[in-house]
Amino acid sequence: MKGYLFLMLAIALEAAGTTALAKSEQFTKIAPTAATLAAYAVSFYFLSLALKTIPVGVAYAIWSGVGIVLIGVIGFFVFRQIPDAAAIVGIALIVSGVAVINLFSKTLAH
Repeated sequence: MKGYLFLMLAIALEAAGTTALAKSEQFTKIAPTAATLAAYAVSFYFLSLALKTIPVGVAYAIWSGVGIVLIGVIGFFVFRQIPDAAAIVGIALIVSGVAVINLFSKTLAH
């Protein structure tokens, strides 16, 4: 269970880093650039801790899938980016994939 806490922290930090990246203006603003690098570094650290108990394929699928959804939500509220129907369907498919992994995959059993 601790692995999932580390994974959620990794996802939150990756989303924070990506948000800061969007505000860095191609690395020309020092504070968002530093925040991006720090958030990504700590995100990967927590991801490495999660990999002690969660198989790498499963952890990465959850990390990237939930991260994509979270960035989509942040994009909507912070950057006022409105997804079109295809983007919404794609995000729904990602959420479905993560749910299938967590609910039905025997890979999670140790």
